[in-house]
Amino acid sequence: MATEVTLDELADVIDRGGFVLDVREDHEWQEGHVPNAHHIPMNDVAENLDKLDDGARIFIICRSGGRSMTVANYLESQGYDVVSVAGGTDGWANSGRDLSFEASL
Repeated sequence: MATEVTLDELADVIDRGGFVLDVREDHEWQEGHVPNAHHIPMNDVAENLDKLDDGARIFIICRSGGRSMTVANYLESQGYDVVSVAGGTDGWANSGRDLSFEASL
């Protein structure tokens, strides 16, 4: 089973340019996401593996942590180095951190 990281750990990863994958639906993504995240909705991940950075750890985020853990477990079974972000985008926003509205992937 995939492990989880905290929002503070995610903030450090974003500052260092790490690969963050947001697996929420399109409408959720458009309402704001963590900076520099890449977007592939959960149900589209399996057919978009070629868009993932398979050379580095992937930090997976959703709204609150459920979907990201599901995707993390799937990607881990496919050989990817992944972690799920505890608290998700809601936790990020509720902690006072800024959301981004830029497009990606």
